[in-house]
Amino acid sequence: MKEHEIEDKRHLRSLVTRQKILEASKYIFLQEGFQKTTISQVIKRAKVGYGTAYVHFNGKEALLSVLMEEVMNQFYEIAEMSFFPKTKQEAKEIIEKQAYRFLKMAETEREIMRVFQEAIGMSDVIAHQWKDIREQFVARISKDILYVQEHHLAPGDVKAHIVAKGWFFMNEMYLWEIVQNEHDGSVEEISQTISSLYVDGLYSKEEEKK
Repeated sequence: MKEHEIEDKRHLRSLVTRQKILEASKYIFLQEGFQKTTISQVIKRAKVGYGTAYVHFNGKEALLSVLMEEVMNQFYEIAEMSFFPKTKQEAKEIIEKQAYRFLKMAETEREIMRVFQEAIGMSDVIAHQWKDIREQFVARISKDILYVQEHHLAPGDVKAHIVAKGWFFMNEMYLWEIVQNEHDGSVEEISQTISSLYVDGLYSKEEEKK
């Protein structure tokens, strides 16, 4: 067998092992929560040795960090929806669809999101990661606001970054309420209501008269 073929097989085994550890950690996190989960429990579930586990992850924070990244990438795909509206109504339809899908994802991923929420309150590493995720969303929203300002759908003197933070924080608040099953109304009702408030507050009144 050639050297590169041996290396390929090693790499494949490494990927399979890494995935086994991640899947085991997700199971334990969902069963025990962040605080009570231990690496020993994960290793036992994954049926790997301590040395093997630590080659891939140096602790439970590293494991949860990867799981958070995987889940939040699904959320970020929603933020990356094409956004080139020509009218306020068209913008509202896109934004409402984004808000609905974002909050519906929170409902779908409720169990693991509860683990993330617990970890954000306990771990500086996970809290910092959530801050980075938040900033990533705010930057994407700012880009959309700058687009509608450039196309005279929203006033140009409004600070896009400030508005973007406000819009994300509103979504984030409802995200955690949905995760904890403490929200009033359906996801559809929430997304419609907050989208209307956001669009009516940001977009130019003159555009409505055209």
